[in-house]
Amino acid sequence: MSTTEMETQSARERRWIYITTCVVLGIFIVTGLLAFSAGRQTVQAQEKADELIAAIEATGVTAPSQERIVRVLGDDGGPTCEDPNSALRRSILLSRLSNGATGPGERPVIADSRVFEGQRLIMEVYCPDELEEFQAFIDDLKTADVAGG
Repeated sequence: MSTTEMETQSARERRWIYITTCVVLGIFIVTGLLAFSAGRQTVQAQEKADELIAAIEATGVTAPSQERIVRVLGDDGGPTCEDPNSALRRSILLSRLSNGATGPGERPVIADSRVFEGQRLIMEVYCPDELEEFQAFIDDLKTADVAGG
Protein backbone atom coordinates (compact mmCIF):
# COMPACT_ATOMS: atom_id res chain seq x y z
CA MET A 1 0.00 0.00 0.00
CA SER A 2 1.54 3.31 -1.14
CA THR A 3 0.87 6.66 0.57
CA THR A 4 2.35 8.73 -2.24
CA GLU A 5 -0.12 10.19 -4.68
CA MET A 6 0.40 10.22 -8.40
CA GLU A 7 1.34 13.52 -10.03
CA THR A 8 -1.75 15.02 -11.66
CA GLN A 9 -0.28 18.24 -13.08
CA SER A 10 0.77 18.31 -16.66
CA ALA A 11 4.29 19.24 -17.70
CA ARG A 12 2.92 22.52 -19.08
CA GLU A 13 1.44 23.53 -15.70
CA ARG A 14 4.68 22.74 -13.88
CA ARG A 15 6.65 24.73 -16.45
CA TRP A 16 4.47 27.82 -15.78
CA ILE A 17 5.01 27.44 -12.04
CA TYR A 18 8.79 27.27 -12.55
CA ILE A 19 8.80 30.22 -14.95
CA THR A 20 6.67 32.36 -12.60
CA THR A 21 8.87 31.46 -9.64
CA CYS A 22 12.02 32.37 -11.56
CA VAL A 23 10.56 35.71 -12.71
CA VAL A 24 9.50 36.64 -9.16
CA LEU A 25 12.91 35.61 -7.82
CA GLY A 26 14.60 37.69 -10.53
CA ILE A 27 12.50 40.73 -9.58
CA PHE A 28 13.52 40.31 -5.93
CA ILE A 29 17.19 40.05 -6.89
CA VAL A 30 17.08 43.17 -9.09
CA THR A 31 15.21 45.11 -6.39
CA GLY A 32 17.75 44.05 -3.77
CA LEU A 33 20.68 45.07 -5.95
CA LEU A 34 19.13 48.47 -6.66
CA ALA A 35 18.45 49.07 -2.97
CA PHE A 36 21.99 48.02 -2.09
CA SER A 37 23.61 50.31 -4.65
CA ALA A 38 21.37 53.23 -3.65
CA GLY A 39 22.37 52.78 -0.02
CA ARG A 40 26.10 52.79 -0.67
CA GLN A 41 28.06 55.77 0.53
CA THR A 42 29.12 58.10 -2.21
CA VAL A 43 32.44 59.84 -2.39
CA GLN A 44 30.70 63.22 -2.35
CA ALA A 45 28.85 62.34 0.86
CA GLN A 46 32.11 61.27 2.50
CA GLU A 47 33.89 64.46 1.42
CA LYS A 48 31.09 66.64 2.81
CA ALA A 49 31.08 64.63 6.04
CA ASP A 50 34.83 65.19 6.39
CA GLU A 51 34.30 68.92 5.81
CA LEU A 52 31.58 69.00 8.47
CA ILE A 53 33.75 67.04 10.92
CA ALA A 54 36.56 69.57 10.45
CA ALA A 55 34.14 72.47 11.03
CA ILE A 56 32.69 70.85 14.16
CA GLU A 57 36.11 70.04 15.61
CA ALA A 58 37.26 73.62 14.91
CA THR A 59 34.64 74.74 17.46
CA GLY A 60 36.22 72.49 20.09
CA VAL A 61 33.50 69.85 20.09
CA THR A 62 33.97 66.15 19.36
CA ALA A 63 32.30 65.32 16.05
CA PRO A 64 30.33 62.16 15.27
CA SER A 65 31.92 59.55 13.02
CA GLN A 66 32.03 60.02 9.27
CA GLU A 67 29.87 56.94 8.80
CA ARG A 68 27.13 58.34 11.05
CA ILE A 69 27.15 61.73 9.33
CA VAL A 70 26.99 60.12 5.88
CA ARG A 71 24.12 57.89 6.98
CA VAL A 72 22.10 60.80 8.41
CA LEU A 73 22.93 63.66 6.03
CA GLY A 74 23.91 61.83 2.84
CA ASP A 75 25.28 64.11 0.16
CA ASP A 76 22.50 66.68 0.26
CA GLY A 77 22.09 67.49 3.98
CA GLY A 78 19.06 65.28 4.45
CA PRO A 79 16.22 66.71 6.52
CA THR A 80 18.33 69.66 7.69
CA CYS A 81 18.48 71.13 4.21
CA GLU A 82 14.96 70.15 3.19
CA ASP A 83 13.40 73.63 3.02
CA PRO A 84 14.90 74.86 6.32
CA ASN A 85 13.42 78.34 6.01
CA SER A 86 9.79 77.30 5.61
CA ALA A 87 7.25 78.44 8.18
CA LEU A 88 6.65 74.87 9.35
CA ARG A 89 10.35 74.15 9.94
CA ARG A 90 10.77 77.42 11.80
CA SER A 91 7.72 76.80 13.98
CA ILE A 92 9.04 73.34 14.90
CA LEU A 93 12.40 74.86 15.77
CA LEU A 94 10.79 77.57 17.89
CA SER A 95 8.57 75.04 19.67
CA ARG A 96 11.70 73.28 20.89
CA LEU A 97 12.97 76.48 22.48
CA SER A 98 10.62 76.22 25.43
CA ASN A 99 10.68 75.31 29.10
CA GLY A 100 9.62 71.72 28.44
CA ALA A 101 6.18 72.00 29.98
CA THR A 102 3.02 71.08 28.10
CA GLY A 103 -0.27 72.82 27.67
CA PRO A 104 -0.76 76.19 29.34
CA GLY A 105 2.52 75.90 31.26
CA GLU A 106 4.68 75.93 28.15
CA ARG A 107 6.70 79.12 27.81
CA PRO A 108 9.41 80.26 25.43
CA VAL A 109 12.90 80.61 26.86
CA ILE A 110 15.98 82.62 26.03
CA ALA A 111 18.17 79.97 24.44
CA ASP A 112 21.92 79.79 24.58
CA SER A 113 23.59 81.64 21.74
CA ARG A 114 25.35 78.43 20.65
CA VAL A 115 22.20 76.32 20.32
CA PHE A 116 21.99 76.88 16.56
CA GLU A 117 25.69 76.35 15.85
CA GLY A 118 25.35 72.71 14.75
CA GLN A 119 22.55 73.42 12.32
CA ARG A 120 24.41 76.45 10.99
CA LEU A 121 27.53 74.33 10.37
CA ILE A 122 25.51 71.65 8.58
CA MET A 123 23.86 74.26 6.38
CA GLU A 124 27.23 75.89 5.69
CA VAL A 125 28.54 72.61 4.27
CA TYR A 126 25.45 71.04 2.69
CA CYS A 127 23.13 73.88 1.67
CA PRO A 128 25.00 77.20 1.74
CA ASP A 129 22.35 78.82 -0.45
CA GLU A 130 19.86 78.55 2.45
CA LEU A 131 22.30 79.75 5.13
CA GLU A 132 21.95 83.52 4.73
CA GLU A 133 18.18 83.49 5.25
CA PHE A 134 18.48 81.07 8.19
CA GLN A 135 21.24 83.19 9.77
CA ALA A 136 19.01 86.28 9.51
CA PHE A 137 16.23 84.32 11.24
CA ILE A 138 18.40 83.21 14.16
CA ASP A 139 19.99 86.65 14.46
CA ASP A 140 16.48 88.02 15.14
CA LEU A 141 15.96 85.61 18.07
CA LYS A 142 16.83 86.70 21.58
CA THR A 143 19.69 84.54 22.75
CA ALA A 144 22.26 84.83 25.53
CA ASP A 145 25.23 83.03 26.97
CA VAL A 146 23.08 81.09 29.42
CA ALA A 147 24.92 77.73 29.37
CA GLY A 148 28.29 79.23 30.22
CA GLY A 149 31.62 78.22 28.83
